[in-house]
Amino acid sequence: MTRFGGGALGRVIRSGVGRRRVQTVVIAVATMMAVATAVVAGSLIVAANAPFDHAFAKQRGAHLTAQFDPAKVTAAQLEATREQTGVTATAGPYPSTTIRPEDSAGLRMPKLTLVGRSGPKADVDDLDLRSGRWATKTGEIVLSESFAGPAFKLGSTLKTSDAEGSSTLTVVGLALSVSKTADAWATPAQTRALASADNPLTSQMLYRFDSAGTDTQITDGRKTLAAAVPSGALLGSQSYLDTKRAADQGAAPTIPFLIAFGVLGIVMSVIIVGSVTSGAVGSSLRRIGILKAIGFTPREVVRAYVAQALIPAAVGIALGVVLGNLLAVPLLDDTEQAYGTASLTVAWWVDIVVPLAALVVVGVAALVPALRAGRLRTVEAIAVGRAPRTGRGQWAHRVAGRLPLPRAVTYGLASPFAHPVRTVAMLLAVAFGTVAATFAVGLTASLTAVGEAQDPEDRAAVTVFAGGPGPQPVEVKPEAPAEGNSEAPPADPARIRAAVEAQEGTASYYATTQEDATVAGVTGSVSLSLYEGDSRPGSYEMITGHWIDGARQVVVASGFLERTGTQIGDSVRVTLQGDTRTLRIVGEAFDTEDDGMQLHAGMADFPKAEPRTFLVEVEPGVSPAEYAEKLAEVVRPLGGDAMANSPSEQDNFVLILQSMAALLTLMLVSVAGLGVLNSVVIDTRERVHDLGVCKALGMSPRQTVGLVLASVAGIGVLGGLIGVPAGFALHGIVLPVMGHAAGTDLPPSVLDVYVPWQLVLLGLAGIAIAMLGALLPAGWAAKARTAVALRTE
Repeated sequence: MTRFGGGALGRVIRSGVGRRRVQTVVIAVATMMAVATAVVAGSLIVAANAPFDHAFAKQRGAHLTAQFDPAKVTAAQLEATREQTGVTATAGPYPSTTIRPEDSAGLRMPKLTLVGRSGPKADVDDLDLRSGRWATKTGEIVLSESFAGPAFKLGSTLKTSDAEGSSTLTVVGLALSVSKTADAWATPAQTRALASADNPLTSQMLYRFDSAGTDTQITDGRKTLAAAVPSGALLGSQSYLDTKRAADQGAAPTIPFLIAFGVLGIVMSVIIVGSVTSGAVGSSLRRIGILKAIGFTPREVVRAYVAQALIPAAVGIALGVVLGNLLAVPLLDDTEQAYGTASLTVAWWVDIVVPLAALVVVGVAALVPALRAGRLRTVEAIAVGRAPRTGRGQWAHRVAGRLPLPRAVTYGLASPFAHPVRTVAMLLAVAFGTVAATFAVGLTASLTAVGEAQDPEDRAAVTVFAGGPGPQPVEVKPEAPAEGNSEAPPADPARIRAAVEAQEGTASYYATTQEDATVAGVTGSVSLSLYEGDSRPGSYEMITGHWIDGARQVVVASGFLERTGTQIGDSVRVTLQGDTRTLRIVGEAFDTEDDGMQLHAGMADFPKAEPRTFLVEVEPGVSPAEYAEKLAEVVRPLGGDAMANSPSEQDNFVLILQSMAALLTLMLVSVAGLGVLNSVVIDTRERVHDLGVCKALGMSPRQTVGLVLASVAGIGVLGGLIGVPAGFALHGIVLPVMGHAAGTDLPPSVLDVYVPWQLVLLGLAGIAIAMLGALLPAGWAAKARTAVALRTE
């Protein structure tokens, strides 16, 4: 006989693969889903591993973005800075200015850094043009990818300012700069034309250094550049490390989430592939004995049955890699937007390691029972392959027979005990599927709660601005100091307050302002939010303690408590505009703004502070939009403005995590169902003769279906009882880790999201997974004719 693939051995392999078509298909499909799950999970874990570093290297990001005064330094002098010690690459000089445009709806945007570049490609900060094309003529602009959305898309127009006769720019492209060197780009000529006395022209230079891993190294490089140009020529600079820290902090909360789902997917893959393959070989022991009886050696028998498992598994693995890549693409696209990084793709080594690991699992899972069969004597292999070991599971039949249930049901309930190893594998599949479903439900609810807890001031129906910056639909932080960045003087708060109180339809309101303050023992300034009136409608979710309800109180975030070593009940000294107050910490708020260092206190404690924003609730039946329009007519002459707040929408990052959870859960549950399907197919084929006897004695097709479904009902119940508490515990472990990665603890509203009826339904999910997996083979068993079943050996 030939060693592999040809002759009698080849015919046995081909016959085994083709004869058991259902089992072959199940092996291929189950392996495909398991591999696809592992590819998706592995890809997302890789994407969450230092996404900024990968994107920064791909775009050759700028270690330092510097702004120079063109009146004090020439282009030749700037180009000469590339020869300075430690500088490895430069780009520029690019003309740069700031603009504060209006969108097509007339809303003023925040000030944007506009840079003139002739194209996206450069030795430093090689921009990723995500859509559209580059600006090539006057009147065109390319926006940062962070602006992408319904309000800003290709073809949208912007007015460069609110002044009469201001220029109009058309959005022709959306680009991503991992270094965040600008908010928008235009041609150099367009940028120079938009410069003005209030927004003067500067020269932007981008640098890469040979050593730039620490703040000290970046500072040393900046000092070298400043010394190489005339005094006062360097206006300001931005280190990439600040951008990196912000990006890493944004990515950190997703890593525990992805690892949890990734581990579930990989473990599930191993369980399913192993159980499917070993079950397929184990169910063929009788045929192995026959082959040995006609002259096949034990080694040839082992090779034949390992090959019979590897062939459909290899097909499933190949399809699984393709499916995994297809499913990973939209999730990686969402991950790019969440992390603000350059294009992410499935790592090449994931497409190699996962298939190889799956082949190893299949090979080992097939080899173990095949070696066992190869060692058995011929007669023993035939006897073992015909039926379960004598007496195995008989006690279960005796116990089940005493239950007040139909005999077909009790027979089915006891049948899993005849194959304990197969039953354990099926139980693990159901349990892991239930764990995934339970964890996903809790995670989705927690992420929804996080979205609702963010930006509590947006809950107000109408926002009234007392001068200063107007509505800002997009949050943009300037990367470098800009000249002429003064805001309009604020209106008289008393007059704005009087207008709000006099406006028909006002139900209630409170006032806020945000100032930079100093705290004893804290380096640098901190953001201090002050409230006037009943601010409970705009209060943050509390982790511990309570919201401001009196004088000399302050509410802080988890980051402040951790960095200062304080706790609820301690006092802090806060200085604002020369006034120093000792405030007592009364609450820990769920607030991640400013790295968790933002403070919240009463405006009455700082008399020099004046409100800049009024948050208004309108009476029932009053339209917020109409109310805001009427109030705006009154307050605009005073220097203020009013706008109705849109219903809060979930943060894009929250939606991305929810979509990831839904897809990964669907895949894991599908894999679990396929594992049940395979086990029931094998079990039904092994017991087809017994089913024929039962049918001959009067068992109806409906009773046959009940018997097969009952054989997995107990497994479904036990899997649910194991999976729900495990999923509940996994949620309780992963969510706090995600919170700590974001620099905050989590409030009860985010952690305590399960309700009793949900847990009951999730417990039933284990039964549903088992029943759905067994439904198809149950139908096959019911349709099998009695005579055919009795002839089957």
